[in-house]
Amino acid sequence: MTLLRKPSDLRLAVVLLAAGEGSRMGSIPKALLQKDGKSLVERFCTSIKSFDPVQFIVITGFHALPIEQELNRLAKLMDLSITIIHNPNASAGQASSVRLALESLDGAFDVVAMCLSDQPQIGEDELITLLNQFIDREPHQDVLMPMVGGQRGNPALFSKKSVEEMLIAPGMVCRTFMDQHPARIKIFNSDNDAYILDVDTDADIQNLGVTRA
Repeated sequence: MTLLRKPSDLRLAVVLLAAGEGSRMGSIPKALLQKDGKSLVERFCTSIKSFDPVQFIVITGFHALPIEQELNRLAKLMDLSITIIHNPNASAGQASSVRLALESLDGAFDVVAMCLSDQPQIGEDELITLLNQFIDREPHQDVLMPMVGGQRGNPALFSKKSVEEMLIAPGMVCRTFMDQHPARIKIFNSDNDAYILDVDTDADIQNLGVTRA
């Protein structure tokens, strides 16, 4: 297994976006889809627990009740601190959840990983790789973005400096920041499809070995 070259003073915050409606699949909570007998959100929590994040925020919106019930179960089961924040404006789109997450960070972090709840193949190894790439970035680079075959991937990592700049600008979110500051992005070209695979359609369920709860 790849070793995590993580300085002891690197404080990792994790944001998991789980507010979507899952409209293309008939309006379902994609975070609760099952893979290998566990919900996608449980698999994600298992992956990040070993990193001991200084803050773990989950943004809910549509399907908040069942997702929050699962998160509360996992927090007790894993002895994991989870900050659950409901986005009452989830219908406004993912950007509203991202902005809410940024505003909810407590500032005591060095890097934040912005993660999606419907990426079933993102695990510990993928996160280790991203953190290693972030650690090895150039001084002017404040964002790490994985890219596979020319396609943007997730999770993306953002320095505390970049988050502070986004918060100064009303309504600024990660994607807009990246579009405005391409020179400050470190592109991590990878052949690992996990960074670009997510569950959007019934065909994805079959292709990725995922089942409905």
